[in-house]
Amino acid sequence: MTAPRVLVIDDEADLRELLEITLVRMGLDVDSVDSLGAARRQLERHDYALVLTDMRLPDGLGIDLVGEVAGRRPHTPIAVITAFGSADNAVAALKAGAFDYLSKPVALDQLRRMVQSALRIPVAGPERIDGQRAAESGLRLVGRSAAIVEVRGQIARLARSMAPVALYGESGSGKELAARDIHAQSPRADKPFVAVNCGAIPETLMEAEFFGYRKGAFTGAMEDRDGFFQAANGGTLLLDEVADLPLPMQVKLLRAIQERRVRKVGATAEEPVDVRLISATHQPLARCVELGKFRQDLYYRLNVIELTLPPLRERRDDIEMLAAVILERLASPDGATRLAPPALAALQAYPFPGNVRELENILERALAFSSGGVIELADLALKPAAAPVAESIPAPTALPSAPVPSAAPGPSEVPPELPDSLPLHLDQVERAIIRRALEKTRFNRTQAAELLGISFRQLRYRMQRLAIREHDS
Repeated sequence: MTAPRVLVIDDEADLRELLEITLVRMGLDVDSVDSLGAARRQLERHDYALVLTDMRLPDGLGIDLVGEVAGRRPHTPIAVITAFGSADNAVAALKAGAFDYLSKPVALDQLRRMVQSALRIPVAGPERIDGQRAAESGLRLVGRSAAIVEVRGQIARLARSMAPVALYGESGSGKELAARDIHAQSPRADKPFVAVNCGAIPETLMEAEFFGYRKGAFTGAMEDRDGFFQAANGGTLLLDEVADLPLPMQVKLLRAIQERRVRKVGATAEEPVDVRLISATHQPLARCVELGKFRQDLYYRLNVIELTLPPLRERRDDIEMLAAVILERLASPDGATRLAPPALAALQAYPFPGNVRELENILERALAFSSGGVIELADLALKPAAAPVAESIPAPTALPSAPVPSAAPGPSEVPPELPDSLPLHLDQVERAIIRRALEKTRFNRTQAAELLGISFRQLRYRMQRLAIREHDS
């Protein structure tokens, strides 16, 4: 069997020789040249399993070659070597289509990992995968609508790269499923996939959770423990709701991304990590940067490739297939359950403010009420659609339980209907507003928090403090 062939392009003879020796010891055939012109001639003569180029060459920039290879030979991975501290060049190369990058001085263990990842990439076939084939192949994003077919095509293209991906979309639209599909089609598919909800971790524990800690680093640290980065080493790390990260943690995360090294809490030395980062959020990160809630430098590191998930109301053609997949998973072993035509028509007309997650909730509830293996229209118990998420919550003055005078009282005036207990009165007002937000979103707490302008964690705390439950009358 012929060994994979690699092309190395670098004008530094010593580094070129080091790379060549390392790759040959890995059992690869290597061609090495010192200029862009020579590299272009080699690419005309041979097919390469991997191209490795320096960014600065005597007759041009390596990023130009990245664009050429990505355009003409999309199945040939190309990686770049950047000068120390040139993270901006690395990001630019990834945006242009580079598979990965190495920083000078080149760490040979990192080089070997990168080459191993690149050479596991299969030559992709047709990128259009219909909904039935997607379901049969184990892909999680199923459907046949034009919107979801386009998303699957983008996933197939970007899965081969190691560039960070930023997933955008409404709550419940399938961002984590898209991240898992990216991982499953990538060279890292046999490595760990770790999903982290950034909004659910207390701020005081974030550093320890992300980077791990040493025994005795703080009270309760009874043994060494790895963090999310170490758990995902060699694989993919999904930062879900990344916009909820506090600013101090954003600084630490930025350093970990740039250096590809992390330091456990209580440790004195850093350790290398190799993860592909995927971030997900329902908030526009660019807007968060404008508002000062998200660091601009971290935004540019995470937002190398953007992918937006369409809401379910823009892919109504997929509802029948999605419902069938969900019912197959939820149905008892006794037999399958199907939707009656009127029930399917009602679902296809429903706007689904909670997207696929709401569809699953509706079908799970309907399954409990159905009989004879058929879900009828009445079993769905569809309620009037909630108002769009962007609509603002009515002001407290509109609530009958919280009357507010039309004008502020003067210095000598006493407000009418003075409450017996101000704390209890304010709790009643807050409880009424939160309940209204939850009703508007069909008890989708993520959307309710967005409506109220607070974080999911703050909403959860307030609901616990005020004893608000889903089935309260």
